[in-house]
Amino acid sequence: MDWKKLGKAVLFPHIAILLMLLPIATVFLVYAMVFLGSSSAAAIVSYVLAAYTLTVWCCKIPYLVRFFKTFKNENKYVKLWQGDARLRMNVSLYGTLIWNTAYAVLQLGLGFWHHTFWYYSLAGYYIALAVTRFFLVRHTSRHTPGEKMREELIKYRACGIVFLVMNLSLALIIFFMVYWNRTFHHHEITTIALAAYTFTAFTMAIINLVRYRKYNSPVYSASKAISLASACVSMLTLESTMLTTFDDGTLGLTARRILLGASGSAISLFVIVMAVYMIVQSSKKLNALKQ
Repeated sequence: MDWKKLGKAVLFPHIAILLMLLPIATVFLVYAMVFLGSSSAAAIVSYVLAAYTLTVWCCKIPYLVRFFKTFKNENKYVKLWQGDARLRMNVSLYGTLIWNTAYAVLQLGLGFWHHTFWYYSLAGYYIALAVTRFFLVRHTSRHTPGEKMREELIKYRACGIVFLVMNLSLALIIFFMVYWNRTFHHHEITTIALAAYTFTAFTMAIINLVRYRKYNSPVYSASKAISLASACVSMLTLESTMLTTFDDGTLGLTARRILLGASGSAISLFVIVMAVYMIVQSSKKLNALKQ
C-alpha cells in the first residue's frame, strides 16, 4: 500500500469532495448540537467529521489563494468590477434598496396584523432608509462621482435631514425595548449566526465609509453613512436579542433596561451627531460653491 498516496488523498481530496463535505458536516454538526447529547455516538462522529472538514479546507488554502489571485488578475469581469467604483456603488445601492423596501413592507404588514406601534416604528425606520437610498441611486445611475457636485451636496444634506427625522423612529424602537421590554427571541444557533452577520456588516460599514472618501463624492459618502446607521441599529437589536436568548435568570429587568437604554441613547446620539455633521459640512461647501 502506498501510504504517501493515501495520505495525500486523505488530506487533499478532490474539490468536489470538499464542496460536498462542507454542507454535510455543517448540517450534521448543528443537528448534533441542537438535538443530540454531547456524549452520543452520532454527536462524536459529527465532531470528528467537522474537524476533518476544517483540516482539509485549511490544507487547501494555499491552492485557493493562488486560484483566486489568478482569477482576479485574468478575468475581465473581475477587472471591470474592481476598476469601476460607480458600478460597485450602484450594485450596492440597488441591493440594499431592495432589501430595505422588502423588510419595511414586512414590518408594516406585521404592524397592520398585530396593531402595534413596535412594528410601525421599525417600518418607519426602514422606509426612511429605502427612500433615501432611492434618491441616491437615481443620482449615481445618471452621473459619475463629482460630475454634479452641487446636486451631490444637496442630496448629502438631505440625507442628514432624513437622519434627524429617522431618529424619531429610532427613539420609538428604543422606548419599546426599554419600557415595554419588546425584543426578539431566536434559537442560540440563529442568534450566533445573526451576531456574526451583524458584526461583519458593522465592520464593513466602517471600512467602506473610510474607503469611499477618496472618491470625493458626497453621494457615495451618504450611502455609506446610511449603511453605518443601519448597522448601528442592527447592533442594538442584536444586543436585545442576545439578552433575551441567553438569559439564564441572573440579569434582572432593571439591569436589562439600563443596558439597552445606555446603548440605545449612545446610538441615537451618534446618528444625531452624524446628521448634524453632514448638514453643516454640506452647507459650508454649498456656500463656498456660490462664492
